[in-house]
Amino acid sequence: MSDNSLSPAYFDALYAKDADPWRFASSDYERAKYQATLDVLPSRFSRAFEIGCSIGVLTRRLAERCDSLLAVDVAEVPLAQAQMRCAELDHVAIRRMQVPQEWPPGRFDLILFSEVLYYLSPADVARAARCTRGSLRQGGTVLLVHYILPTDYPCTGDVASGIFIAEMGRVPILQRREAEYRLDLLRA
Repeated sequence: MSDNSLSPAYFDALYAKDADPWRFASSDYERAKYQATLDVLPSRFSRAFEIGCSIGVLTRRLAERCDSLLAVDVAEVPLAQAQMRCAELDHVAIRRMQVPQEWPPGRFDLILFSEVLYYLSPADVARAARCTRGSLRQGGTVLLVHYILPTDYPCTGDVASGIFIAEMGRVPILQRREAEYRLDLLRA
C-alpha cells in the first residue's frame, strides 16, 4: 500500500500513450463487468454520480437509467471521448474532478465507484466514503466495483473496498465476487 493517491499526471501519461489503455470499448471482460454492474442496480435513478468515467462506455449505458447523471474523471483526454460518446444526452454532465479533494454539491440517489478506489491512498478512500455518506439521499445506493487481482496501485481492490465499507458504517446488501472483480452494493 502507498500513502499517496495516484496523481492526475499518472493518468494523463497513460492516455497520452493509448486512448483506451484498459480496452473499455472492446474488452469482453469490461463488457461482462458492465452488464453485471447494471444488473445489480435498481432500475431508475433521479440523480446519479459516476466517479472515474474514463472514456464514457459505462456512462453511456448508465445514462439510460438516470434522469440526471454527473460523470467525472481526473484526466482530460478520456473526458473528451466521454463527452463525444454522450454528446446528445442532455441529462449527462461530464466534468473533470479529482475525488475526494473535489466533490460536487447536492445529494445523489446513486454513487458509483467503478475501478477507481484502489488508485487512492487509504486516507483518501476513507475521505471518499465520508463524502459519499454526506451526499447520499435517504434510501440511496452506493456501488463499488473493483478489480481484485494483484496490482501496484496504492491499495488493492479488496483493501480499498474494505476501508470504504468500514468508513460508510453500512453492511453491504449485496456482495458478489467474480474471478477478477468484486461488487459491493450499499444502501443509505
